Amino acid sequence: MKEKPTPIKELSDAKQQDLEKNRSYSDNRAMTTDQGLKINDDNNSLKAGDRGSALLEDFILREKITHFDHERIPERVVHARGSGAHGYFKLYKPLNKYTKAKFLNDTTVNTPIFARISTVAGSRGSTDLPRDVRGFALKFYTQEGIYDLVGNNMPVFFIQDAMKFPDLIHAVKGEPHNEIPQAASAHDTFWDFISLMPESMHMIMWAMSDRAIPRSLRMMEGFGVHTFRFINDKNESHFVKFHWKPKLGTHAVLWDEAQKISGKNSDFHKLDLWEAIDQGNFPEWELGVQIIPEADEHKFDFDLLDPTKLVPEEVVPVTPIGKIVLNRNPDNFFAETEQIAFHPGHIVPGIDFTNDPLLQGRLFSYTDTQLSRLGSPNFHEIPINRSIAPVHNNQRDASMRQEINTGKVAYFPNSLGGGCPFQSKIADGGFTSYDERIEARKVRERSTSFADHFSQARLFFDSQTPTEQNHIIKALRFELGKVETVAIRLRTLGLLAQIDNKLATKVAEGLGLEVPQPEKPMNKGVGADADESQEPIQKNQKVKSSDALSMIKNPTLSNTIATRQIAFLCNEGVNDESVENMRNALETAGATVKIIAPHLGTIKTEKGKNLTVDQSYLIAASVLFDGTFIPDGKNSKDLAQMPEVREFINDSFKHCKFIAADNRAKEVLKNTDAKPNTDMGVLTDSANLSKDFIKKLGTHRFWQREKLV
Repeated sequence: MKEKPTPIKELSDAKQQDLEKNRSYSDNRAMTTDQGLKINDDNNSLKAGDRGSALLEDFILREKITHFDHERIPERVVHARGSGAHGYFKLYKPLNKYTKAKFLNDTTVNTPIFARISTVAGSRGSTDLPRDVRGFALKFYTQEGIYDLVGNNMPVFFIQDAMKFPDLIHAVKGEPHNEIPQAASAHDTFWDFISLMPESMHMIMWAMSDRAIPRSLRMMEGFGVHTFRFINDKNESHFVKFHWKPKLGTHAVLWDEAQKISGKNSDFHKLDLWEAIDQGNFPEWELGVQIIPEADEHKFDFDLLDPTKLVPEEVVPVTPIGKIVLNRNPDNFFAETEQIAFHPGHIVPGIDFTNDPLLQGRLFSYTDTQLSRLGSPNFHEIPINRSIAPVHNNQRDASMRQEINTGKVAYFPNSLGGGCPFQSKIADGGFTSYDERIEARKVRERSTSFADHFSQARLFFDSQTPTEQNHIIKALRFELGKVETVAIRLRTLGLLAQIDNKLATKVAEGLGLEVPQPEKPMNKGVGADADESQEPIQKNQKVKSSDALSMIKNPTLSNTIATRQIAFLCNEGVNDESVENMRNALETAGATVKIIAPHLGTIKTEKGKNLTVDQSYLIAASVLFDGTFIPDGKNSKDLAQMPEVREFINDSFKHCKFIAADNRAKEVLKNTDAKPNTDMGVLTDSANLSKDFIKKLGTHRFWQREKLV
């Protein structure tokens, strides 16, 4: 019999007092700037028309963003915890039809790059595996100067206008009164903000999916998020979206695994990337673009300038243009990974911006952040940030200046220096902004074309397999289950119901609540004096499902098991041939084998040889591996009695990983959940066990098992 939802309880006396204290602070107090000026609209930056570029004169945005940028020193305000690596970009064929950028037209040059991949919410000391967005930034050291492609592992974002970025981060960070929780979104302030921001619902679907807990940084997609421009030498413009797809496929761990990995090895992703490069298993992505003619800007069911929307690959396919390879670890983490300074405004001729209001705010903000974090406008002279193209200008002095300039001229125009450094003509590579026509009123408004907040959230959810949908439901139950304020849970359920009522109902069941009657949520994209009737709208988009949005439907480019970690559960008396045959087969396929045993050092094989042990059962855990093999051995019954071994196998089974046991090792499975059954991903009696095991591992997980577990 289905349990009745738990009734909403009254707030405790302590909670009521907290609420009253907060009310006493906020009630009847108008929002102002730091100078006391009352603010009419704290949701929208000042733009040239509701789809126009942000204006430099927006002193309210400047004050808000400047204050935010300087809040934490010297750690990054966001993306504090990161891993980095050197590499290169190799172009497949010239793109002169679309862009005049030299590095996108010269196939003879491998462009050096540095990549930094990071979590967003946590501090430098947090774990690698929170449920979080991953920043994925690429610095291209091109012949024409630095180009920074500052993206994420998700193609959309929480907000539409940069004015709301400080609010988003304030909400997701540890709560101000106690700095709890660390690197987690499962708390009241984050979901309070989200429940009042319907524009966030598409990103919430991504963040609650397994995309937020990747198996490896090498197994993540990358996205430029914003719509940019390509400009060719005829000054013709095309809109462009950037994608980078991993050669190893896009994979994740389960949430239960992520929590256990954080306890066993909080540097799991950092170590994985470092070891892969150190061992010559260079991570590789294919860089691709979605190119849209300027004339097609308004032909979609959504607005191209809206950063909470993606362009379905069924509508505009991704065209591969080159590959990204990371092949060298940093020599010094601080000097390179920590001091590297990215900025979406670092561009080269042939690439330009659009009026995406989130992008416009980022262009405004990043230099200010680097000034605060690195302490000087000379951050470009730090070795990791230096351009390989010659740098000549009249900037001088300031702290930590590295360049020793000669001569007495530091101004332009001049005659004493022969007019140098001189301005470059466009034909010689001089940068000029795209001459987009602008004719608009100065307004603080959101375009009505940005008002559809649910259609693409529904598209994402409907594109997932039942397994992935179930993971999203469980993630929402976990996150909202940590929220103490019931009203916030109910508001969020109301928003989820506008995506999919069954989704909302299943989440509500886990919370002991009922989905509230639908209300029209206020669109936070309007100002205090703006038209309050501008509410979120529902659009019927042409694309109903997109396979590209599902990880399970796109496991890998070739079902490779390259770099996968396989645990061999061993003890004294393990069979020599069983170990060597499986090890050789797996390593030939590119996997890495680790021998796990009761103690470190060596153990004796059945033939009396010494077998080197990589990890003991005290150190090892199944969550750190992609598959488990139990070799044949004369002491298999003894292995079966070890609690650590049973726990290892049970967790591996619970997390839908493939398990193989050879001959007498079937004995080890008897007292575990993993009963021998090939149809359940537990392989034992097979004429070619290694071949079958490798084939199964190539599919990543046996998700059908999840229903039984």
